[in-house]
Amino acid sequence: MVDRGSLQAFFDEEDGVTLVEALLVTPIVILAITVMVELGVAMFQWNQSVKAIQIGARAASVSEPLMTWETYEAAMMSDWSGTNEGDPTPVAAVTISCGAGSSPCDSDGMDRLLTGGDGACGEGGLPIGMCDVAPWIRAENVLVTYSRSGLGYVGRPCGPVSTVTVELSDVEVELLFLDRVLELFIPDRSPFEKITIPRHRVSATSEDLSNSNKSC
Repeated sequence: MVDRGSLQAFFDEEDGVTLVEALLVTPIVILAITVMVELGVAMFQWNQSVKAIQIGARAASVSEPLMTWETYEAAMMSDWSGTNEGDPTPVAAVTISCGAGSSPCDSDGMDRLLTGGDGACGEGGLPIGMCDVAPWIRAENVLVTYSRSGLGYVGRPCGPVSTVTVELSDVEVELLFLDRVLELFIPDRSPFEKITIPRHRVSATSEDLSNSNKSC
């Protein structure tokens, strides 16, 4: 028969309580710290990606179209027949795109947009390109759209004025170790290794759309 006093002493025993509490709390603390680190890295890459789009839009607005001049002008001047030089630009909406999800852009033009012209991502000379700021951006992530702005006039020497939009899509942030930590607690789960950044776009009004120093 179990002595009542011994049983009470067993229930009153507190040795090892701290260890048990630590074993219960430690996984939660590790998971919380991991999530905070991963979110911090993801937000940094997200912010850098948005900054890269701004740089890309600015560069595209002062560079030659990323498709051929003939293709660009054929679209922008598609309804200029019957107009006279000096007339206001027609107001009908016209757009032409190249890049992600569309027809390919000129490879040299896209390289200039991404690398700034030095052919390499990362720190380098000026001007800087999109992947100098966000090295994870690739040509297949970038869509460039030229839309008629309604500015300018028929016969403008440097071509029609357009609104240049640079859009980023399908950019994924790779998680450092959250997937491995989750695997310790939830072995049978879907892989969680990447986060896709939502689509972002930035627009700028074109200036001379030229790679040279000529001015309009």
